Amino acid sequence: MAQHNAFYAQSGGVTAVINASACGVIEACRQAPDQIGKVYAGHNGIIGALTEDLIDVTQESDESIAALRHTPGGAFGSCRYKLKDIDTHRAQYERLIEVFKAHDIRYFFYNGGGDSADTCLKVSQLSEKLGYPLTAIHVPKTVDNDLPITDNSPGFGSVAKYIATSTLEASLDIASMCATSTKVFVLEVMGRHAGWIAAAGGLAGESEGEPPHLIIFPEVSFDRKAVMARVEECVQKYGYCVIVVSEGARYEDGTFLADAGNTDAFGHRQLGGVAPTLAGMVKQDLGYKYHWAVADYLQRAARHLASKTDVEQAYAVGREAVTLALAGKNAMMPAIRRISQSPYQWDVISAPLSQVANQEKFMPRDFISENGFAITPACRDYLSPLIQGEDFPPFENGLPKVAKLKLAKVERKLPTFTL
Repeated sequence: MAQHNAFYAQSGGVTAVINASACGVIEACRQAPDQIGKVYAGHNGIIGALTEDLIDVTQESDESIAALRHTPGGAFGSCRYKLKDIDTHRAQYERLIEVFKAHDIRYFFYNGGGDSADTCLKVSQLSEKLGYPLTAIHVPKTVDNDLPITDNSPGFGSVAKYIATSTLEASLDIASMCATSTKVFVLEVMGRHAGWIAAAGGLAGESEGEPPHLIIFPEVSFDRKAVMARVEECVQKYGYCVIVVSEGARYEDGTFLADAGNTDAFGHRQLGGVAPTLAGMVKQDLGYKYHWAVADYLQRAARHLASKTDVEQAYAVGREAVTLALAGKNAMMPAIRRISQSPYQWDVISAPLSQVANQEKFMPRDFISENGFAITPACRDYLSPLIQGEDFPPFENGLPKVAKLKLAKVERKLPTFTL
């Protein structure tokens, strides 16, 4: 088999472990020198391919690549950019072919969520549509845990661990102060249309009265009267109330509680601000003193508290992506399969991108309690293995040590392309 080069890029919101997947891809490529020559990374995702803004990963040392495994963020830059339909925006695809040809790229690895799977699927079709031999593999990643087929999405387990821990720790703060101070605490988490991250907050308590006392899921229509009644009940019964609310919480008509009024490059509504919105309702309806917090980027950047399970799975899907590509598979995604619950065991299988792209996996109703405010034992059983184990990064001078890459740019060979 002839040797050709590979392209790797990151897309969408980053995670605490997306670079562990990058590490898996790059290390696996380096272990296949007969088939893969150089590895190029797209600077800022697919935009790097379109603009021929490439990073020569070959110049990075083995130690630097290994350090990616414990480094959060997106080492090569990520983006929110969705390729349009190939028939109506042919110029973009022809440009990709020009760049791939100019740099002898035959392997394409795209690390992202559902929209990125769509991009990868479209790129995979270049072989057939434009006559260029290219193998495209999607590497799964999303904190939202909303990718289909895969049991869970790399990136989610670490966010779940962070949110469960933060809920537990903040609850102890509120409990100690509630007699004379704050009665209600609201924690806003990510998740868009799926309540998986909010559900993770439920791991903080198991017994009656243990926080969180309310979880507000996107899958359950928001009823202000019912929510306020539950808050009042908890304050009267336990002295305080802790709420975990998803950014995607919505009313029965589909309107979000907090809509920033614009959309991102993927066409999704920009969400955020549901915590102060909900806290304002508490103040207005019940008059209680409150505090609120928005986990925001902290929840997806907290590599110091990453789940060991998550790190191992993120690395594994990166390596498996290369295995699939070298086996001649195209338009596929390595997916995690849960083999057994106790003891928790998993492996990696392959899933066709046609069944992954633009699909969302929501919380099943039997994972949400009958009153809509808590998780069920079945949900707890699903979530618990995903937050297990610690995989602390090395520390230096009291701070986590992260990878420092050269990010050497590849010399451009083509004319400038305007997006």
